[in-house]
Formats: sequence, C-alpha cells, structure tokens
Amino acid sequence: MLIFDELTDPQKIETWLLQIVDWLHLNVLVVTTLIQAVIVVIAFLVAWAGASGLHNLLERDWSSAWYNRFGAPVSRALAPLSLPVIWLVLQWFSIFIARYAKWPHHLIEIVGSLLTAWIVIRLAATLIRNKQWSRAITVSAWLIAALNITNLLVPTKALLSDMGVQVGDAHISVLSVLKAGIALAFLLWLAGMLAGLLERRLATMPSITPSAQVLFAKLFRVAVFTVAVVVGLESVGIDLTAFAVFSGAVGLGVGFGLQKVIANLISGIILLMDKSVKPGDVISLGTTYGEIKTLGARYVSVVTRDGTEHLIPNEELISQRVENWSFSDRKLRIRMPIGVSYNSDIRLAIQLALQVAATTKRVLPDPAPVCQLITFADSSVNLELRVWVDDPQNGLGGVRSDVLLGIWDIYHEQGIEFPYPQRDIHIRSMPAVEPGSLLGATENKQED
Repeated sequence: MLIFDELTDPQKIETWLLQIVDWLHLNVLVVTTLIQAVIVVIAFLVAWAGASGLHNLLERDWSSAWYNRFGAPVSRALAPLSLPVIWLVLQWFSIFIARYAKWPHHLIEIVGSLLTAWIVIRLAATLIRNKQWSRAITVSAWLIAALNITNLLVPTKALLSDMGVQVGDAHISVLSVLKAGIALAFLLWLAGMLAGLLERRLATMPSITPSAQVLFAKLFRVAVFTVAVVVGLESVGIDLTAFAVFSGAVGLGVGFGLQKVIANLISGIILLMDKSVKPGDVISLGTTYGEIKTLGARYVSVVTRDGTEHLIPNEELISQRVENWSFSDRKLRIRMPIGVSYNSDIRLAIQLALQVAATTKRVLPDPAPVCQLITFADSSVNLELRVWVDDPQNGLGGVRSDVLLGIWDIYHEQGIEFPYPQRDIHIRSMPAVEPGSLLGATENKQED
C-alpha cells in the first residue's frame, strides 16, 4: 500500500523515473516503433484533410425515400465521426499491408483498436439524450477500453488500489472512490429515470388529485435517491455505520443552522397532505394574487396576471391567512357598484344591467346575475350588480370592464343618467336693502 511518505520520497520518485525511461528505450525509442508512429501520423493528416468532404457527403439530403428512411439516420450518426472513421480505414489498410509484408505493426494495431473502441462507444452513447451524461460515459468507457487494449488495465487497478488513506479500520483508496463515483452516477441516473417515469404515470391518472400527484412523486424521488446513495456506497465496501457519529453532528448543526429550510420542507409536506393548495389554484396572499404553477420542496410558485412569478416560502402559506379562490369550487362572485340619478327609472336600470351581464362572455348563467338596490346616497341611487365566473385564473378586471362598458353604452341609449356630486344651497335670510341705496352705489361706481 502506497502511503504519502512514499509518494514524496525523492529516491522512490527517481526509481520510478528510471523504470519509465528504461521502458521507453525498450519499447518506444526504436526504429520500428518510430516508423509505425510516422505511419499513424500520416494517416491522421490524410484523414483530417478528407474529414470535411465525408462529413458533407453524409449530411447531404438525397431524393431516395428508402435512403431518407433507413440510411439517413445512420449517416447523420456517423457524420460527427468522419475523422476517426477515415483514420480507422487507413489504419486497418496499413495493418493489412504490414501483415502481408511481415513488417512490425504492433503500434498500428493498438491505434486501430483504440479508434474502433472510440467509434463504437460514441455510436452507443448517441442513445443517451443528455449530452453531459453521454460525454462522461463516452470518455470513461474509452479510457477503460484503452487501458485494456494496451494491457495496462490490471497494473492501473493495482496502482489505484494501493494509493489511498487509512481511516480507522477502513482503507479508502483511489480505486474505491472511482468505483463509488461510477456506481453513484449510474444509480442516480437510474433513480432519476424511475422518478420521471412515475411522475409521468401519475400525471395520466385522473383519480389522483394534483396535490397527491406532487406528494407521491416527491416522496418516491427522495426514496429512490436515498436508496441509490446507500446501495452505491455499500457496493464499494464502504461501511455506513462509520458515519453514525458524523451524521449526528451534522444533524445537530442542521437543526440550528437550517431551521427555516427544514420548516419550509415540513410545511411543503403538510400542504401536499392536507390539499389546502394545489397546482392550478388561484390564491391571494397579502398583496400577491395569482395562480399556483408548482409546489416545491421549499417554496410555492405563484404567477400573477402581469407575468411576475413569486416564490413564496411554504411556511408563509401555513402561518398566514390565505385566500384560495378555487379551493372547493372555482366559481367566484364579482360585485360591481353602479350609481344612477334620482331622475332615472330605477327598475329599468336594474333590468338593463342584468341584460348586459347575461350577454357578457365568461359570466355564468347559473348562478344567474343579480342586481339590487343598495342605498339612497346623497347624489345617486346606488345599485350593485353581482355576477359569477368559473375561471378566476384569467383575472377579474376583464370581466368587470366588459360589463361596465356595456352598462355605459346601454344607459346612454335608454336615457339613464349617471349623477354628478351636487349640493343644494337654501338662503334663509338676506340683509335689508333701502330702495335708493343700490342705484346710488351703481352711479358712484360709474363716476369713478
């Protein structure tokens, strides 16, 4: 087992360097190997020169229906690999010539095998839609294949297994860390696929409410990811009981430092379980009014009518008063005050208001609109029109505006007056005026 002192020992480093130099002299710095390297470089340059032409040819659209159906997908998959494909063909052509002439060709065979592995792995990775995962899997698989082709896989595994640190009774090596990383990556990818599959399945089940769908999906996602991490660590021989004390300390720190986060997480679970809010509900919280788009583990996303998205912590929906306009029924009543003059026909005004409401879009016929006389005010007779809608997520201002504009037009057509604020002045007494005083004052003013 390699320890840190050995890795920093100058004598050990010098011994390793001498071994590497001897190996290079015996296997690389020989005439036959250099000739093969020149052939490999020439083949690469020729492939690089012809790669663009092959790429354009493979990307070309042909008029044949058979080719566009069967050949085009293969051509488009091979187009990004134009350079390694030409290089591989030239390498295998060089191998056939060397074998026929009985020349050394070990290096050319290695390069050909590496190119073959690269092309096969790249084509297989195209089945993975995620570009990051596809690139990571391609590089990892090709490195393993390259080490195996060059007969360096076993020595590399032994070296990585020896390089590590001792933590108590457990030996954590570089190889175990790499294995754990690969296992965790694969299991997390598999867990994500299973969680996404369940979410899509739940979305197609009308018998389950939206809040229950979100709850089940989140619980299943947490469960599968937890199982993936545990299985991934156990698969590489890591004893999870060694983390018991550490996890207790972390839990204590989390309890003090992440109180709000945990409170929001628990509040989110409560919201999902009691179904008080769900995606699609129209709520009003303080000055925020809008439709719930998503229920997150930490917050609720509410989109207002002006397009602003508010991320409201779950704890606020638990501790504050929330108006849910579509909790048990999406029907909502809108009140619109109307004032008419005392000289108007009140019964006609009520009838016309109901007529406008009945012909306005989005106003429900059942429950029917209602218009009532509310009070006799100082300058007007106040009416109130009440209508119902069942789509509050589309806003209320549009309905109110359409109804009031219709009332404005029909009242003017039928002679119903909208009153202005007015006051009547009654003069109870005036000072006495002598008969000639007003005329005398007027003459004096004219003389001035």
